[in-house]
Amino acid sequence: MVMGNGSHFADAFIKIRRAEGITSLWSGLSPTLLMAVPGTVIYYTLYDQIRDFAKKYYKWSHQPLWLPIVAGAAARVIAVTVVSPLELVRTKMQSQKLNYLEIGHAVKKQIATKGFRSMWHGLGPTLLRDVPFSAIYWFNYEYFKQKFNQQKPTFGFSFFAGAVSGGIAAFLTLPFDVIKTHQQIELGEARVGTRKQAKSTYILLRNLYQINGYKALFAGIVPRTVKIAPSCAVMISTYEYGKQFFQNYNASKAASAF
Repeated sequence: MVMGNGSHFADAFIKIRRAEGITSLWSGLSPTLLMAVPGTVIYYTLYDQIRDFAKKYYKWSHQPLWLPIVAGAAARVIAVTVVSPLELVRTKMQSQKLNYLEIGHAVKKQIATKGFRSMWHGLGPTLLRDVPFSAIYWFNYEYFKQKFNQQKPTFGFSFFAGAVSGGIAAFLTLPFDVIKTHQQIELGEARVGTRKQAKSTYILLRNLYQINGYKALFAGIVPRTVKIAPSCAVMISTYEYGKQFFQNYNASKAASAF
């Protein structure tokens, strides 16, 4: 479902709650967590490792502004590629309301009829959305840290900077999220074994633009921002806090050893 403004978002929320119950809003939670946990671990670990490696290798005393763009984009490419099959499973579970036994059969049939590579269907649109998102997000977040001299940011600062950075990135990459949603829903609702070819990213962009212009490409800005901004805020503030906690713990442990 793609919604255009806040009132549509609220109406959809109420209708889903009345028709299917409040618990239906959490349908697909298990596969979402199964996808989110390894994806997040890979993503944040790689981002820090790539950034720190570049700083040490080139012996930079100050981090160049372009480094977060490169590190964020590279980390996201790897993380998205690894968890892409789980994203497909989640989409099928939510769109077709399949249980775990049914989704297992559906995945087996899809691999048998369309090949193992079909598990990465929709990877292109996902990369087109998530890679620029990560580049924009980390650029803004690291810029805010430098601007306000927060090399070891407080929880509150990380929360606010993460929300703002996430909101900016969500808005700028929204057209690719619309495309990804359309492609994944197409695959999720398609009958296994059919020969219907998924539309390319270009064709979907063209069709959406012809139907409703630029407005169609930025549909759903409210629900996407409501989801992304607080998610980024919670994620980065928790990550920064946890990182500082264990850094201080390891430092105090090393000091007590002498």
